[in-house]
Formats: sequence, structure tokens, C-alpha cells
Amino acid sequence: MNRQLTILNGPNLNLLGEREPGVYGRTSLPQIEDDLRAAFPDVAFSFFQANGAGALIDRLHRAHADEAGGVVINPGGLSHTSVALRDAVAAVVPPVVEVHLSNVHAREDFRRELVTAGACEGVIAGLGPRGYLLAVRYLMEHASTGA
Repeated sequence: MNRQLTILNGPNLNLLGEREPGVYGRTSLPQIEDDLRAAFPDVAFSFFQANGAGALIDRLHRAHADEAGGVVINPGGLSHTSVALRDAVAAVVPPVVEVHLSNVHAREDFRRELVTAGACEGVIAGLGPRGYLLAVRYLMEHASTGA
């Protein structure tokens, strides 16, 4: 069982904790990373954040080449617009779980369509930082059962 996971975060997620805390909460991205390391000490995490689709696509390709056990991605606003990112998710071998801190389905109409979601194994939305923990737990169970 591969215990190496890649955690990818898209545009503006570097501002978590200070950007629209009423929507996204006060937890910073480094705090989310620390929480994942503490909750899963036996997992080798690779964390990456980028404000552009190209860099995220390159990291997805790297996860594929490195045979990562899975990927958790919060594509941010790119989830609504980037067909290229969606195609990259579909092209890689490791299972990908999409995470959104806010409930995108309870927000503006344009946020309800997730272009990237159809290429993912699953989507977790609206549970705040806990969504990352649940996504990792799912990937670890998936990797151990092959289901």
C-alpha cells in the first residue's frame, strides 16, 4: 500500500485564514497541512499550492510519475472553469478526491458547476478543513482495500 499522498491547492488558497473568513473560515493552509501530518503521521505528504492551472497540472503529472497513492485537490475557482485541469485529473492514475471548504452548492450559481469533479473519484464540499481529513481517510482506505 502506497502511503504517499499529494495535496494540491489552487488559486487564492494561500490566503486562507484571512480571505473571506465568513466563507472559508479562519484556518490557514499551513494549519491544514499541520493537522493532516498530525492525524496521519505514517503518510508521506507532498503539499503544493499554485495560483495557476499550469503549475497544478504539472504537479498532477508528477504525482502520476511518482506513483503517488492518491491526490487531494482543492482547485478553488479553477474547478468551475478549467477544462485543462479536468483533463489532467482524468489522465492520471492515482485516485483524486476534490475538496471545497465551502458548500459550493449553496453559493452563487456559477459555483455550482464543478468542471473538474466529473474526473474525480469523489467530492467533499462544505465541511471546512475537515474535508481534507475525510479525503485523506478515504484515500487511505481505498488504497488498502483497492475498492
